[in-house]
Amino acid sequence: MAKTKTIYVCSNCGAESVKWIGKCPSCGEWNTYVEETVVKEQTSQRMFSGVDYQGTKPKLLRDVTLLEETRLDLCDDELNRVLGGGLVKGSLVLIGGEPGIGKSTLVLQTVLQFKALRTLYVSGEESAQQLKLRAERLSESAGDNANCFILCETDLEKIIVHAQQIQPDIIIIDSIQTVFTELADSSPGSISQVRESSALILKFAKETGIPVILIGHINKEGSIAGPKVLEHIVDTVLQFEGDRHYMYRILRSIKNRFGSTSELGIYEMRQSGLRQVNNPSELLLTENHEGLSGVAIAAAIEGVRPFLIETQSLVSSAVYGNPQRSATGFDIRRMNMLLAVLEKRAGFKLMQKDVFLNIAGGLRVSDPAIDLPVICAVLSSSLDIAIDRGACMAGEVGLSGEIRPVMRIEQRIQEGEKLGFSRIIIPAMKGIEELNAKIEIIKVKKVEEAFRHLFG
Repeated sequence: MAKTKTIYVCSNCGAESVKWIGKCPSCGEWNTYVEETVVKEQTSQRMFSGVDYQGTKPKLLRDVTLLEETRLDLCDDELNRVLGGGLVKGSLVLIGGEPGIGKSTLVLQTVLQFKALRTLYVSGEESAQQLKLRAERLSESAGDNANCFILCETDLEKIIVHAQQIQPDIIIIDSIQTVFTELADSSPGSISQVRESSALILKFAKETGIPVILIGHINKEGSIAGPKVLEHIVDTVLQFEGDRHYMYRILRSIKNRFGSTSELGIYEMRQSGLRQVNNPSELLLTENHEGLSGVAIAAAIEGVRPFLIETQSLVSSAVYGNPQRSATGFDIRRMNMLLAVLEKRAGFKLMQKDVFLNIAGGLRVSDPAIDLPVICAVLSSSLDIAIDRGACMAGEVGLSGEIRPVMRIEQRIQEGEKLGFSRIIIPAMKGIEELNAKIEIIKVKKVEEAFRHLFG
């Protein structure tokens, strides 16, 4: 006979407790414990001594044979790059993002591009008519696709039965929070339902070799909603992010068992769907900043991809007693440190100034090489002197005011040369003399040297 008991599970980290707790002792969040009903089947104790187990047996590592890794081409260069070259058969991919950011649009337009692959799109949030309307908006030839099956179902057991009958090449489930299984006695979207459903989907994907793409919701902190074990179960976790007020979307890889987590995909949101941005540098640079102060061009790298972006700054006198510090797309604590370096090492007094910083295009950049463009943009706005339009720069700024070397400097130089810049300011590094670049390379060791080259 089955035993039924009630436990309380933290919706943030998945910690369990026998009673309700206001503050989770594991993650420190308040009011995150929800009640869950657990049904345990009574099983007889097995006597393992003397039992001949006929299941999987241990193998020596040298006896394990490697099979050729086959990947499915998703007909999307950005998505293929982030996944590591395509979708591995039998893999489980989780795509998370804010509501309305374009997760379903990205997956659906990718599915509609498949001509030879049989796909099963499982929707627990939209009807078949709504999906048809969206598909026709994304692709004019959506009605001619004879290999795309739509299933509006939330019962996981029925979904698996339909998948076994259709035998698709790829399965999309939108979203994992709407799917439920009879193995867990709770409502869809709860901790136990997401955990059990994802475990069953993983087992189905590994046994059949059919790759499955899950779409997941996120909570108010920006992490994947549900238990943390969901991110541990899947093979790849992709984060689709961006500001809905801007047209650019970024696809980042948080976890990838079959590729690098440093890759980045950039899309542009349009009325007809998402468009791949193959050369983001040309779109992230405005052409009308001639003579404007507070604008510096940064040669940044996200993952293995170089691109040039605008760093904009505004420095003005503080109207109130406390000066304001604001940064969009850049770490505010990093900006405060750079302002302190400017005051201490370069002698520029910004204590009574309001400083605002913005990374153009709505991007959020974590490359340390953007430090030098940030302080140059701040100084340009403070002095009201425009930086030469043909100059770009890259370099990490230390606490003592030195310009520290950065990685992949050759790719940054080549990107600046390709876009027609006349000179680039970089840290003093060895081996740069061997580059046969047409762009003028200026090496600096301290921030004062960079200021002299830019402002005289």
